[in-house]
Amino acid sequence: MEPVTLTTDRLVLRAVGPKDTQAVYEAVQDPGIQRWTTVPSPYLPEHASGFTEQLVPDGWAQGSMFTFGVFLPGGELAGMLGLTMRSLGVAEVGFWASAQHRGCGYVTEATLTACRWIFTEVGVDRVEWRAEVGNHASRAVAERAGFTVEGTLRSAVNNKGVRRDCWVGSLLPSDLGLPSTAPYLPARS
Repeated sequence: MEPVTLTTDRLVLRAVGPKDTQAVYEAVQDPGIQRWTTVPSPYLPEHASGFTEQLVPDGWAQGSMFTFGVFLPGGELAGMLGLTMRSLGVAEVGFWASAQHRGCGYVTEATLTACRWIFTEVGVDRVEWRAEVGNHASRAVAERAGFTVEGTLRSAVNNKGVRRDCWVGSLLPSDLGLPSTAPYLPARS
């Protein structure tokens, strides 16, 4: 698949490339991003160039991971969002916000925009969100975007060689008033 660009009134979501390497490198120096995400730590210039020059374009080309830089209209990097295909009709969302742009609602807005796109254009019927237990900022974004937190999974994420518990949640097309590609029959309790 060729990369797409999505826009909102406040944001431009587009694939990052070599011209964005320095901005990605600088943003990921933030200890919060390195603590709560699975990026390498320390985060070196070669990690940023591998991400922008290989990982992102390969993910789009293979249809396995759709990564968007979250940019302000003037071109400043405000965050990053990725949708990784996990199984047939299921993607997992991951995101971070640069330190100076936290609390502005940009990542929530980007998450909703990207999820609408993947539901309507890719045919995904479930987007999952996972975050290490204790990452309250990530959980707040997910909840503001309409995700239903479904529980805690034991030893479900590996962050820098350490197994950790994580929260898991989901967003369905119907949560956004969109149709699913397949019928959904919820369990009755």
